[in-house]
Amino acid sequence: MKLESALRPPAGGPGPGGAGRSPEEPEPSAEKRFLRHGMMPHMLCPGCGHGIVFEAMLRALAGRYESLDEVAFVAGIGCSSRVVGYVDACTLHTTHGRPLTFATGLKLARPELTVVVVTGDGDGLSIGGNHLIHAARRNVDLTCVLFNNEIYGMTGGQLAPTTITGAYTSTSPAGNAESPFDAARLVEAAGATFVARAQSYRPRDFEELFLRALDHKGFSFVEVMTDCTEYFGRTNRLGNGADLLFSQARMEPEIDADLAGRPTLKQLAAKPVRPVLEMGVLHESNRGTLEEAMHLLGARS
Repeated sequence: MKLESALRPPAGGPGPGGAGRSPEEPEPSAEKRFLRHGMMPHMLCPGCGHGIVFEAMLRALAGRYESLDEVAFVAGIGCSSRVVGYVDACTLHTTHGRPLTFATGLKLARPELTVVVVTGDGDGLSIGGNHLIHAARRNVDLTCVLFNNEIYGMTGGQLAPTTITGAYTSTSPAGNAESPFDAARLVEAAGATFVARAQSYRPRDFEELFLRALDHKGFSFVEVMTDCTEYFGRTNRLGNGADLLFSQARMEPEIDADLAGRPTLKQLAAKPVRPVLEMGVLHESNRGTLEEAMHLLGARS
């Protein structure tokens, strides 16, 4: 039996949409049909922003595709990279920092596929930073979603290239003295033709940006600001998952000004843990892709 079929619920059985569902059970959401149910429960911590973003990705995909047979997901190592194992599609779990190299090879070999790379700030910007800028330079026609939680969340809470100055991590116990990368602007400067930024606080906005990235011809990069409740939130005494989401909301000047003016909220300590960053589409342009330059398109037709 193939792995994919082994992980799907049996037809007509108790899985989502199956005839075995009792009348009292609510109708499952559409995106659940793209889950590998045999891999559940997932390994994400309670309150982790990655789960919010993952659900938003599934919602976006469910609204567009009947099946994911022509979609491939590639990931490296990290909490964010683990989510591709829960998607019932062609998936590739690669070595640390190298998902874009594997994805480039896959796209060149099968240019008709829609290829999505899921990576994190450590996997994609530190260990894999060199591969990221060259994928952008080459303008490979794939979509890269980078989950930015400012920390190495799976390997011990070490300092990441996006950790804000002053934040405490396991490798910066006196506070981070380094300046963080602006991932989106870095990739734009390297040559990406679609660059956007979203927040786990606004998953519907992320859905829209993710779909636009999939539609774009060329290297698409979506940075999504998310939160690690354990290594980042606890270490910096920022509260639980809800507190961190509230802090994301206060990153927006209009919301912060409104909340600051309310008497009952003036003393709240949940100020932004990151500087205010521009959200939405930051850059969009058109130029030839690597596949076009190598005359690969149409070669299989």
